[in-house]
Amino acid sequence: MIYQDEFEVTTTKRREVIDITDRVEEIVSKSKVENGICLIFLLHATAAVILEEDEPRLMKDIEDSIEKLFPAGAGYEHDEIDDNADAHLASGFIGQSRVYPIKDGKVVRGTWQHSLLVELDGPRRREVFVTVIGE
Repeated sequence: MIYQDEFEVTTTKRREVIDITDRVEEIVSKSKVENGICLIFLLHATAAVILEEDEPRLMKDIEDSIEKLFPAGAGYEHDEIDDNADAHLASGFIGQSRVYPIKDGKVVRGTWQHSLLVELDGPRRREVFVTVIGE
């Protein structure tokens, strides 16, 4: 069986980390898939998805680390067109999708692992597309 759904997330800052775990898990529950996989995919080239702890200081550390690795205004050629090359680079290296296992109708994740959307060029409205495959 294949089940697909999507939702929007509105971000408020240029760089921001937002927990989308509950919304993803609602979709998995609606899918009625007991065992399989869940694909989370962002329809954007300047945002990313990670699996990490939802703790405010860690989220700030993630934002700060991205800024250090991919600083804005560092002379990127793409900035001549759109002034957001840092966001594109970070998104490409971090990744715009994640696949999680599903067992007994639930996403398999550790106690502290949450699905987090990483905004890299906000504020924006982001589309999150979820595909659940299994039986």
